[in-house]
Amino acid sequence: MFPETADIETSSEEYAARFAGPTGAWMLQIQETIVRDLLKSLKVTIVLDVGGGHGQLALPLCRAGFPVTVVASAESCRRQISPLVDSGQCRFVVGNLIELPFSDRSFDAVLCFRLMSHCERWPQLIRELCRVARQAVIFDYPTSQSLNRLAPQLFGAKKKLEGNTRTFRLFRHDELAHEFIKHDFRAGRRIGQFFLPMVLHRMLKCQPLSATLESACRGTGLSRRWGSPVILEMLRESKR
Repeated sequence: MFPETADIETSSEEYAARFAGPTGAWMLQIQETIVRDLLKSLKVTIVLDVGGGHGQLALPLCRAGFPVTVVASAESCRRQISPLVDSGQCRFVVGNLIELPFSDRSFDAVLCFRLMSHCERWPQLIRELCRVARQAVIFDYPTSQSLNRLAPQLFGAKKKLEGNTRTFRLFRHDELAHEFIKHDFRAGRRIGQFFLPMVLHRMLKCQPLSATLESACRGTGLSRRWGSPVILEMLRESKR
């Protein structure tokens, strides 16, 4: 076992069940659309998905023609993406997520989703994401600068609904940006996905209502300022 293995849980069938049904598919579509737009504007080709055995991005990106490598903590993490791996559309590597088995600047862009908030050694994870990224790192995180500050009060409901909920760390925007600055990366675009906590949308079980509520929040600027999870684009300063 490697020091950080939070991705084993997010690659499981139980975790995938959190995004089952119309509401879950809608949540994942929002995430996918944002990431694809970022990658398109960056004009990247070769992508590394760190801890991406959940397939939330590897599956749609591979089907869209991106050469994607997924690195995960265990062989079991390939379960959700096995059809693409078996067909050769996606490369799967087992490795240490805080000592990535790749040379410096091996990938145009590095993705890291559903991992940062569960990683105890998150500064080491950031160091490695930056080391292997030639152009950009794109990742998500829950922020305390949102309604997630109510997470302790909602945790009981979240655990009852999801069953296998884990505790997670909330980040401030500046603490993550400052960590990336140490490795010669600067903040690019920052996009809040939802204004209302995701657990509330799961409890509503009504995708049209959730979509209407979030559309109103985006229209009034609430999602931009207070949205979470955040998708953040970090760009390499030096091309040398």
